[in-house]
Amino acid sequence: MQGATAQEDTSIDSDKILVSVVLKHQQDKSLTELQQKMDENRFWQSFPPKGVEIDSWYVMMGLGQVITVKIHPKDLRTLNLAIEKSAWGIFETDIYPTYEFRAIAQSIKDKKVAEESN
Repeated sequence: MQGATAQEDTSIDSDKILVSVVLKHQQDKSLTELQQKMDENRFWQSFPPKGVEIDSWYVMMGLGQVITVKIHPKDLRTLNLAIEKSAWGIFETDIYPTYEFRAIAQSIKDKKVAEESN
């Protein structure tokens, strides 16, 4: 599949965007040290900020935490500031715009399986 064709709807039917936040554990610190720093930074009181909806929150062993949030685009700065103020010094942070791909992947898979059986 080379890309979207003219008849495919590639729009996102929402006024919110998905953002994935990766909080990588600083492995030079013990869990106790990390938790103390989280308390000092008021992490749990600050994250997620108001207006941010948690879509998923996973712990990836050996990496850290991966959190997908739904936000209005206007709240992106608020999300960024909450991470800067509450997570820095505890986690290495990465933030990525995200979109749901599961249904698209399933559609591609179904089409390829159907083509193969013909």
